[in-house]
Amino acid sequence: MAGWRDLVAVAAGYLHTVGLRADGRAVATGDRSTGACEVGEWRDVVAISAGSYHTVGVTVSGQVLAVGDNSCGQCEVAGWRDIVAVAAGSTHTLGLRSDGTVVATGNDADGQCGVGSWSGVRLPRPPGRTGAD
Repeated sequence: MAGWRDLVAVAAGYLHTVGLRADGRAVATGDRSTGACEVGEWRDVVAISAGSYHTVGVTVSGQVLAVGDNSCGQCEVAGWRDIVAVAAGSTHTLGLRSDGTVVATGNDADGQCGVGSWSGVRLPRPPGRTGAD
């Protein structure tokens, strides 16, 4: 698989695997029946996550991309902006904004999207980095 080189991140869903290349392109393999592997057109991606049957990514501009099963609204991220990280659950998706607030979409049957009051959330510091950087 020529596309699986120079990876900077990987994510695993239920029946698919996604990789993020250093050049900002995403690649995917696995069950194509849900559309979760349809990331071939993605460019300028800086982060990815894989849910059970969907895939999400964040672009350098903070826009969120999503493909795959949307039966619970887990791919309804078109209006999200200023996102720095994403997490895909089985049937829901979370986005971390640069201001430390969190947004969610998708299945909330067990309260998994109840993040509206969260604030001050930060990305972890990369290993080996100190606060002096």
